[in-house]
Amino acid sequence: MRPVKVGLLGLGVVGGGTWAVLTGNAEEIARRAGRRIEVVAAAVRDIEKARRLVGDAIAITSDGMALVRDPDIEIVVELIGGDTQAFEWVMEAIRQGKHVVTANKALLARHGNEIFAAAHAQGVMVAFEAAVAGGIPIVKAIREGLTANHIQWLAGIINGTTNFILSEMRVRGVSFEQALADAQRLGYAEADPTFDIEGVDAAHKLTLLASLAFGIPVQFDKAYIEGIANLAQEDIAHAERLGYRIKLLGITKRRPEGIELRVHPALIPAERLLANVEGAMNAVMISGDMVGATLYYGQGAGALPTASSVVADLVDMTRLLAADPEHRVPLLAFQPDAMADTPILAMAAVSSSYYLRLRVEDRPGVLADLARILADSGISIGSMFQEPHGENAADIIFLSHEALEGDIDRAIAKIQTLSFVKSKVTRLRVEHLS
Repeated sequence: MRPVKVGLLGLGVVGGGTWAVLTGNAEEIARRAGRRIEVVAAAVRDIEKARRLVGDAIAITSDGMALVRDPDIEIVVELIGGDTQAFEWVMEAIRQGKHVVTANKALLARHGNEIFAAAHAQGVMVAFEAAVAGGIPIVKAIREGLTANHIQWLAGIINGTTNFILSEMRVRGVSFEQALADAQRLGYAEADPTFDIEGVDAAHKLTLLASLAFGIPVQFDKAYIEGIANLAQEDIAHAERLGYRIKLLGITKRRPEGIELRVHPALIPAERLLANVEGAMNAVMISGDMVGATLYYGQGAGALPTASSVVADLVDMTRLLAADPEHRVPLLAFQPDAMADTPILAMAAVSSSYYLRLRVEDRPGVLADLARILADSGISIGSMFQEPHGENAADIIFLSHEALEGDIDRAIAKIQTLSFVKSKVTRLRVEHLS
C-alpha cells in the first residue's frame, strides 16, 4: 500500500522532534498504522537551518500556503504556533480537503469552533493530542477511554513552567522572581513568560479539555484566569504548615446550573497525588461517574514527548483515511449535533473553600470583628491561626468551609475598609479533589 504523504508547517522544536520520531521509528509506526507515513515537504522560515536538519530528503519551502495546496499532501501538520497565520493555513488545508494535526492550543482555544465546523462540513479530521499536556494522551483518554462516563470534574497541572516555579518556591524557599529566573536559565520558561505565569497557556488547554469532557463549544473567552506572579513565599510556607501545597490548577466542573471553567493557584491537600507532581511535569485528574477518579501523568512539553503525541494522531488518521466520515470518532468526543449549550458560570457563582491572609493591628476585638463580617456574609470558618508580625501587628490566616466566590468578594471588600487592617487581603482557593 502506498505511503501516506505528510507536509509539516514548521521544523522548530516540535517539528524537528516529529521528523526525528517519524524517521527513527518508521518501521514500528508503519506496523501500527498499516502504511508508511512519509514527510514529503516542510514550510519553514529559515530554509538553510531546515536543510541542516533534514538534508535533501524532502522539499523545503518558505511558502506555507503553497504547501497546504500541494495536491500530493494528504495530511498537514501545523507546528508554527500563534493564531493568525496558522489559522489561515489550517483553514485553507481544510478547504483543500486535507486532514490536519496541530499542537497549537492557542489556535484551537480561540478559533476551534470555526475550525471544527469547517472540518466537519468538509469531511476531514482535525487532531490535537499534542496541544494539551505534551506527551500525555489525555485527549484520547477523554474522547475514547472515558466515553462511557458522565464526567463530573477535571483538574490539572497543565503548565510545566509554573509548576517548576512553585516547586522551587516550596522546596528551596526562594521568591517567585528567583524561581522564574531559574526556570528561564534552565530553559523551562521563555524569555517572555507572560502566557505561562499569567495562566493563559493553561486556560487555552483547559478550554479544550472542557469541550471534550462536557460536549460544549470551545469558549476560551469565558474562562476565569489568574496567574502566579503575585504569590508570596509566605503563602507557600503557610500552606505547607496547614498540610497543603499550592499548584496552578486548571479546573472545570459540571454543576446543575452550568460549567465551571477556571485557572488559578489553589491549595491542595498534601496527600493528594496532584499535590506531589513536582518540577516541570504535568498531570490531569478526571472524575467520572462510572470509573471514579483517574490520573494521567507525564511530560507536558519538550520535542520528543510532544512529537510522540503528534505521531500518535498521524497513526490514528492513517488508520481512518478510508473510513466513512460519519463513522469516525467525533473531533470533540460528542457528535456535532449533540453538543450542549450549557452556560459557563461566572466566577461569582463558583463554590469553593478559601484561604484568607491579612495583616492587622494586634489589639482586642480584631478577631471578633473579622469573624462577624465573615458570618454576616454566610462564610463559615473552618480553622484559623495567628502569627505575630513585629510588636503591634499580626498576620491572621483563615481557612473557610465551602462558600460562594461572590460572598467571599463581598466579605473581603468589607474587611478592607476596617481601620485595623494593614494589608490587602490575600485570597486563594482550596481544592480537595474528592
